[in-house]
Amino acid sequence: MYLIVTRSFPPELGGMQSLMWGLSRELSKNYMIKVFADYIENHKNFDEQASFSIERVGGPKLLRKYRKAYLIDEFVKGNKIEGVIADHWKSLEHLKNDKKKYCLIHGKEINHNKGSSINKRIVKVLDNVEKVIANSEYTKNLAIEIGIKKEKIIIINPGIDPIKNVDQKSLDKVESLLSVKSPRLITVSRFDKRKNHEKIVMSLRNLKQIYPDIVYICIGYGDEEDNIKSLVKELDLEVQVMFFNDISDDLKNALIAKSNIFVMPSVIHKSSVEGFGIAYTEAAQYGIPSIGGKDGGASDAIDHEKTGLICDGNNLDEIYSSINLMLENKKYLEYGKNAKNFVSKFYWSNIVEQYKDILN
Repeated sequence: MYLIVTRSFPPELGGMQSLMWGLSRELSKNYMIKVFADYIENHKNFDEQASFSIERVGGPKLLRKYRKAYLIDEFVKGNKIEGVIADHWKSLEHLKNDKKKYCLIHGKEINHNKGSSINKRIVKVLDNVEKVIANSEYTKNLAIEIGIKKEKIIIINPGIDPIKNVDQKSLDKVESLLSVKSPRLITVSRFDKRKNHEKIVMSLRNLKQIYPDIVYICIGYGDEEDNIKSLVKELDLEVQVMFFNDISDDLKNALIAKSNIFVMPSVIHKSSVEGFGIAYTEAAQYGIPSIGGKDGGASDAIDHEKTGLICDGNNLDEIYSSINLMLENKKYLEYGKNAKNFVSKFYWSNIVEQYKDILN
């Protein structure tokens, strides 16, 4: 049996939650699995439908990590456990059992100055694991820079599930919503500084001179939302930018499928960084190419000049010219076709084989 220890798990929504659910589900097809997850309201219906055991650990956040570690160590004493797989170094920090441990790393949670107290804690935990599983080449290099032993690190990209066909009703709704608006840019993400919505909006000011009917679709919510909306108003782009949140998955997927380019030229903001960018691979499944930033793990998800473009997200001119380059002669059609072929390597059925290799 393998234990999966995570602070992020459905029914809560988010990229980490999807990753840990997909990993648990796929590994449970080959091994006995038990998940120790943080308590979340309304978890019972979700947990009852899983094909493996899920134990929820509640209580005040400060004490929860100690309680969870105690429960795991007690469980290990009475059961034959092959190893422990964790979503985060903090999920392993207080464990005292001697089982083999595997830790996923994603980028921003290890991005602390070498020699700082938190860096020392990270290195201490990761020095004692069997394998450190980085989500991208970028994250692997970052781990080496902060003092993690190179020989311990293996890259396994996050997995995705093959898409279901988009419901025709949603596609028709999107067509009526967007009407004559073309070309169509889209970003699906939280509104935060590193996602770089601001510079995409600024690029639109020039792009609309060439493409008067251009539209930029923003799906998400977050701290920067009001600032982005103010910028859109200030630049007189209210006709060009459409905001959506709290929409159904069907409508979200239809908006992606009916777009031309997925744009998210992420940057490093403080210690926050895009370790991989699963949103690029999700767009690729609909034949939509992406523009990503050079800072972070986007280049694992985007094959530059084949399935999209990597640019400097800090450089407004580069963002503008990357979008313009893909729109000229409808280059996005060729990139989109390549993206759809490229994306199958990220399907969970392929990704889980890499996990099985290290566990075996």
